[in-house]
Amino acid sequence: MPLTAGTRIGPYEIKSPLGEGGMGVVFRALDTKLQREVALKLLPDHFADDPERLARFQREAQVLASLNHPNIAQIHGLEDSTAQTCIVMELVEGETLQERLRRGAIPIDEALLIAKQICEALEAAHEKGIIHRDLKPANIKLTKDGAVKVLDFGLARMREAEGAASNLSNSPTLMSAASMPGMIMGTAAYMSPEQAKGRPVDGRTDIFAFGAVLYEMLTARQAFQGETVSEILASVLIREPDFSLLPHNLNPRLHEILRRCLDKNPKRRWYAAADLRIELEAVASDIYRKPETVQRGTRERLWISAVVVLTLIAFILAVMAFRPSKPPDELRLEIMTPPTSDPFSLAISPDGRQVAFVANQQDKSMLFVRALDSTAARPIPGTEGARFPFWSPDNRSLGFFADRALKRIDVAGGVPQVLATPSNGLGGSWSANGTIIFAPRVVSSLYRIPAAGGEAIPITHVEPPLTAHQNPQFLPDGKHFLFSGLGSSSAAGVYVGSLDDFRIKRLFGPDTHGVYDLRGFLILGRQGTLLARSFDLRRLELRGDPILIADHLAFEPLLPAAWAAANGVIVYRTGSDLGLHQLVWFDRAGEAIAALAAPDSHDLEDPELSFDEKRVTVRRAVDGNLDVWTIDVTKGVLSRFTSDPAADTYPTWSPDARWLAFASSRKGTLDLYRKLSNNEGSEELLLASSQVKSPLDWSSDGKFILYAEVDQNNGTDLWALPLSGDKKPIPIANTLFNEVHGRFSPDVRWVAYASDLSGHYEIYVKPFGRSGGEQMISANGGLQPRWRQDGKEIFYIAPDNTLMSVPIQISSGGQLLEAGTPVALFHSHVFSKSRAGKQQYAVSRDGQRFLMNVSLDDATPSPISVLLNWKPSKDK
Repeated sequence: MPLTAGTRIGPYEIKSPLGEGGMGVVFRALDTKLQREVALKLLPDHFADDPERLARFQREAQVLASLNHPNIAQIHGLEDSTAQTCIVMELVEGETLQERLRRGAIPIDEALLIAKQICEALEAAHEKGIIHRDLKPANIKLTKDGAVKVLDFGLARMREAEGAASNLSNSPTLMSAASMPGMIMGTAAYMSPEQAKGRPVDGRTDIFAFGAVLYEMLTARQAFQGETVSEILASVLIREPDFSLLPHNLNPRLHEILRRCLDKNPKRRWYAAADLRIELEAVASDIYRKPETVQRGTRERLWISAVVVLTLIAFILAVMAFRPSKPPDELRLEIMTPPTSDPFSLAISPDGRQVAFVANQQDKSMLFVRALDSTAARPIPGTEGARFPFWSPDNRSLGFFADRALKRIDVAGGVPQVLATPSNGLGGSWSANGTIIFAPRVVSSLYRIPAAGGEAIPITHVEPPLTAHQNPQFLPDGKHFLFSGLGSSSAAGVYVGSLDDFRIKRLFGPDTHGVYDLRGFLILGRQGTLLARSFDLRRLELRGDPILIADHLAFEPLLPAAWAAANGVIVYRTGSDLGLHQLVWFDRAGEAIAALAAPDSHDLEDPELSFDEKRVTVRRAVDGNLDVWTIDVTKGVLSRFTSDPAADTYPTWSPDARWLAFASSRKGTLDLYRKLSNNEGSEELLLASSQVKSPLDWSSDGKFILYAEVDQNNGTDLWALPLSGDKKPIPIANTLFNEVHGRFSPDVRWVAYASDLSGHYEIYVKPFGRSGGEQMISANGGLQPRWRQDGKEIFYIAPDNTLMSVPIQISSGGQLLEAGTPVALFHSHVFSKSRAGKQQYAVSRDGQRFLMNVSLDDATPSPISVLLNWKPSKDK
């Protein structure tokens, strides 16, 4: 049965879920007898019915009970009730090593301190004949007082009890991979070669995993990598780690310790964790590379040689002083960032020395700053939820958008200052005279405001066929600016405007927005390449042919593809178009069941499951063209549904699956269309207006389409379009706030939606077709509501990405709705980037399975490429 807050298992009261290990689900709980918090590890329901797995789970308790060590999570007991079997364990507070590594490599002395404690834990376990078998950063906790705790001996085996037989089917990696084909499974990267081959293992398999963990601590890279489980295992079996990535000043003795840990042949590996610990202790006092000692008899010769060399250097420098200086060589480097679902929110400081970007830390998205002369990025407190940062001209402050406001903050630290209150800004720029220009909403004109705060004044007017102005950037004169214009395919593109008047001029219509480089170029993206074109600042015109800067560009239509500093430094992201996504089925316990199709690198979003559950429709961006696609659930085959050059998005099924409704910008703004789902015939225009519209749901009786409409003044509102009669739209939720993600109830008597009425997004329900006010049913925030098909449950996504469930009771002939207390189901891992889009998951009719749009790049995001000393020559 699913466990919720308040559930009792013996004397233990469930508080909240903590996560999952190799075999068990873990909850925070209160021991009501001793009044202490503990961790309860229990099997999912479908595991408990398997006698073999249940016996293994009980053996884990016996294994842990025999271990009593400060670096191993302690077991308190085994609770075996009629409903659940669970291990009662020490609750270890702190972040995992995996979470710590998302911030970058660990300093050598700190890494050695952690490594020594891991060794001590393995040493204690190996002395009792216990092999961990699943040592990895996610199973290592770092407490606030600096202690290390090794967790999850769920796959440990007693050598004496198990004998020599071992089977690869017991591997947590391949057991999971079988149920999720195509997914990247990290555990495989820490398996020893003998474990991967299914051969007998001993303590040396933990030594190998330890070596992989230590390598990762020092480099922030996995020792063995690949895009699939098979590729990772092949790397483990046949490839060596890239030892050149280790810190250059590392003591050679530590190099040898690592190499011996990661030797493919277990006979050449460290035999005992105790021996390894002793070596680490010896090298800990001498962690950095030391110069070779010089014998006394050779010192005089070295002095003579030094004098000769210095004389030669002085002569060379004198000659070079009278020669023209050679331009510095063009250099390219990469910055690895923590996980992020917003890879295009980044900016380079005007002096070219710092990069600001958005990344995740402990399930929170915030701004990080990485100095180019540093090895690590640091988070900026107070920037939670930030998007689209931009720098002050003095490199000391950042502007950004968060909490429905334009804010600024000093990079050195401090409290953010609110400058204006847009609903959800999209891009800003800061001039040397203290003026900020910004796009206050996704659909809006551009505004100006003093950098110290004040009145926001419009500087552009949006007129058809354009629907929005976004992503402004000042040109060097501080008067003119570039910006993106959204609208029809013939009108959309990059424009230039002026603070002196409202006249605008279209420059070009590429795949992405353009940015100005002070050497006189506009830098833009087109079809996966980064290009530059000469730009005449006096005439505001492009000149000459495009010049190639880089291939394999990661981009999003009409967002900046690159960012340029005043000193010529250019930053951009490489990799797949818009990140790697995959549709994966999960059960109510959060266990992955199967992947629907292969991982997708084309900005796959907005999955909608047909009522018969035979097809799924999504939107994808292929070569910069946004279209609707369908997926056969049985075969997992993708088929293109629309192909117009305009943007086609927000697909929505009719209840009989005969039709697909969608939004398209064919006439400039996003209008509502429908087309037969078998792709016969032409599209039918359902609703056209000057406002941006997007279909969200089709009522189960087939009579209404629920859609969102974006208004420049009122934000996003919800309307229902009748498909018969006068077809006059019916207002559903129209306020000065934003109402998004609307869904009809199965009986078409209610509408569930998210609104920021309270200052942040919560889930509301209100009657449809009759009077009545809204009722808030979420707690502590929520987005993306969906109904169960019988109307007795509403699901939504909490701010920490947890899938929540709210029981629903409807009485008085469907007139009254009573919502229960929200219950956490599991951490969803669902892709979540835009509040203005649709739900990023679908629900089966019985409410027992969830098709999640999972972002696979959260583990290894595309790096930020930094280009130094770019030379704009045409012969590249």
